[in-house]
Amino acid sequence: MPDFRQASRQLVALLRGATAQSMVERDSRDQTILIVEDSEDARYFMRLALEDLGYLIIEAEDGAKAVELALGERPDIILMDLSLPVMDGIAAMEKIRASDGLQKIPIVAVTAHQETDFRVGAKAAGFDAYVTKPIDIGFLSELIKGLLT
Repeated sequence: MPDFRQASRQLVALLRGATAQSMVERDSRDQTILIVEDSEDARYFMRLALEDLGYLIIEAEDGAKAVELALGERPDIILMDLSLPVMDGIAAMEKIRASDGLQKIPIVAVTAHQETDFRVGAKAAGFDAYVTKPIDIGFLSELIKGLLT
């Protein structure tokens, strides 16, 4: 969808705010984020915004691929959609958590479900945080910083 991608680039450019402070923050980052999202457009938007903040991004479109990439790449943090093909986000998170050396990687549930029971269920399943769509990149950035420190 070219219109969505153009709009995403424009939004990221606005969020970029090329101030001296953001340039310093961008230069100080070397963390890898695994984005797990079945929507190509949503992955694209998150990748643009997070790369602009200096993060290295890897992507998976389903839960099984997420587990494979987490085992192979060992990202610093994972943003996991809950409704995924092949293997849902909760099952993927459980497999990642059960793997040697991956128990402490922060995993954030990312979903369009804003109901309290989804939030409670995600936390009870073992997610470190919960973010609803549409994603507020400023909030997500602060959440990631907090989880990585």
